[in-house]
Amino acid sequence: MRYYQSWWSIWFAFDMRSGKELFILGLLCMLGEGLCECQQGLYSVGRRCIDVDECHEFPDVCGKHTNCTNTNGSYYCQCLPGFNNIKGTVNFTGLDGQCQDNNECTDNHYINICGHGGNCSNLIGSFQCTCHFGFTNNRNRQGSCIDINECNEAEMKEYVCGDKGTCNNVEGSYWCKCPQGYTNYGRERIPCSKLDCDGFNAKNESVTLLGGLADILLMMRNNCLALSNSSVIGEAKADGEALLQKLFTTTETILSSGSLNSEDVTRLLSTVENSILLIGPQLNDSYKMLETTKRDVEIAVHRGKTRPFGSIHLTTEKASLDTDWTTAVGTGPYTGFALAALLIHRNLELSGNHSFEELTKYEKDGVHPSFQVSSAVASVVVSNPSTENLSHPVNITFRHLQDIDESPEVKYICVYWSERGTWSTDGCYQKQSNITHTLCTCEHLTSFAVLMALYPMKHPFGLLLVTKIGLTISLLCLILCILTFKFCRSIQGTRNTIHLHLCICLFMADLFFLAGISQTKTLGGCRFIAVVLHFFFLGVFTWMLLEGVQLYRMVILVFNATMRPLHLFLIGYGTPLFIVIISVIIRSNGYGTVRHCWLSLEDGLIWSFFGPVCFIIILNIFFFIITVWRLVQKFSSLNPDLTKLHKIKAFTVTAIAQMCVLGLMWIFGVFLFEEGPTFVEYVFTILNSLQGMLVFIMHCLLSKQVRDEYAHFLAYFATPQKKRYSDFSSTNPSSSQSQGSRSGQQTGESQI
Repeated sequence: MRYYQSWWSIWFAFDMRSGKELFILGLLCMLGEGLCECQQGLYSVGRRCIDVDECHEFPDVCGKHTNCTNTNGSYYCQCLPGFNNIKGTVNFTGLDGQCQDNNECTDNHYINICGHGGNCSNLIGSFQCTCHFGFTNNRNRQGSCIDINECNEAEMKEYVCGDKGTCNNVEGSYWCKCPQGYTNYGRERIPCSKLDCDGFNAKNESVTLLGGLADILLMMRNNCLALSNSSVIGEAKADGEALLQKLFTTTETILSSGSLNSEDVTRLLSTVENSILLIGPQLNDSYKMLETTKRDVEIAVHRGKTRPFGSIHLTTEKASLDTDWTTAVGTGPYTGFALAALLIHRNLELSGNHSFEELTKYEKDGVHPSFQVSSAVASVVVSNPSTENLSHPVNITFRHLQDIDESPEVKYICVYWSERGTWSTDGCYQKQSNITHTLCTCEHLTSFAVLMALYPMKHPFGLLLVTKIGLTISLLCLILCILTFKFCRSIQGTRNTIHLHLCICLFMADLFFLAGISQTKTLGGCRFIAVVLHFFFLGVFTWMLLEGVQLYRMVILVFNATMRPLHLFLIGYGTPLFIVIISVIIRSNGYGTVRHCWLSLEDGLIWSFFGPVCFIIILNIFFFIITVWRLVQKFSSLNPDLTKLHKIKAFTVTAIAQMCVLGLMWIFGVFLFEEGPTFVEYVFTILNSLQGMLVFIMHCLLSKQVRDEYAHFLAYFATPQKKRYSDFSSTNPSSSQSQGSRSGQQTGESQI
């Protein structure tokens, strides 16, 4: 009986051993009874019973997360802190207990273990407290959060409420009370900043002369005084968005009242910039963008106890700003606010166009250029009080009002609006420029823009002389052509009507070309001249197409070849008018360039002219080929009416020669309106200036009927008055016959 008891006690003591170890111990007990005579938890060594250290011999006897304690003849287990026995007892053995994690965050024994200033997070065998803002870990009691007294913190005391602010600690936070003249814009944990409400003084006489500016100053002054007199948290916390909208509405009213002089522009820009500095800290968001019909603004605001760092990128449709928070804050004391704003004035680009007195250094070879504002005016506003000489320059990218590439005749200049009411370039430089944008870098901050300096093109004296003399001769010849086709009765007919209106269109085109092709100073006037030239040059080619159609009808139809004048007018003037109206509606900005009052070559508008011209020339070539082919057939046959064929032949030759002159002129004209070789300019100028004279020679001097009319006209004035009267009396009957004969000729030619 004692043998079995000893064996089972050994098995219970060594329950964590492997099967091999248990087998050996059991075998020893059966071989020698003396080895098993000791009590449970002891083993025999000779005649002595020695305690078995179960905790040392069997490390896993208690399981995980436990402490094992050996006793004489036995052992017991206890759970580590943060763990509990699943059986509920404190002491246990490997057979009657096991440790599991204790969730301190939900256990009733640890109610509110982190306090109301923190959140509890359970861990395996432990927990962690995350303290709320304004609380910190309690050094005396691990795992709990206590309030931070910001007003007594040594590292925060200097700037927590500013030099003049009074700090009041509350549990988990604090608030600053600002004296009169200071404000934290209703943000209780922001240092107090001094306000200068006298800067918004509306009692100046010059201010009252600019309608609406006094309203802005009064509105800003009242808001400033409300901020500086507030003593209760949140009392002066205004709606910054609404105040910004009121500022823009009032500003647009000022600008819509009429053009402003330089002093008005200076006062208005300064007032708006100061207003942005006052409104920005009152915005609820750290980023605000507002767009109106005449204003765009993008504002970035930083609030906090520490200085902000990093880059700033503000962008609008008309311009973009690249700077950093170090530049926006400056090197002075940090007040808890940092602001950077980009303000775009959409309709100020013309207000300062006549204030270029300080740009004399841009004269080239003694020639003073004309200047135009080529971008919207952009104001850059930052909270840095010292913006006269920045430690790091800012970069401003402007979108051009017109897409024009820089060339020897065009130069883009980065400028700012000075307090003297003029555009100046000191401290602003052009970094790069292309057709659409110019990048400016500036070492100070105010209102900026991009100017376009236009240098007059230097044409050789000979080219100008040829142009003026040739176009003058051409205009005189076209006047003779118009009078001839209008009053010469012997040549009246459909072709005469076509020639008459072709000459009228060519006369008007040459007249506007001579008087206005280079009048680019006024944008509206230049665009009007370009539209007129577009219409009349298209009219020239349209009437030339009608002449080709008429020749085709004369050869193919022979009889009933006349066309109604109404149909001629609808096609001859209606087609160019339709094309011009569509072009103006689709792309009106393409009319007028910085060099010429003509169609722009950059945006494809030029094809509204060259497209129809190419189509007309190709169509006329087809008509002329058919006409010549039929004429050859008629001349090869026995046709008794050779007089009519000779007339058609002469008409065809002159029409082809006319088309060649006009078509060749505009082939060279494609290259004229870009800077090109002098040879091209001379060829175009000669053909353009002498085309009126060539039309007079081909259609008047080479026509026998017209020469006869000229001779009769000159003879009439060269004959004495008495002889003219007697001849008129004696030849009156025959005169009637000749009129009848001419009438017959007219009818026959109409049939031709």
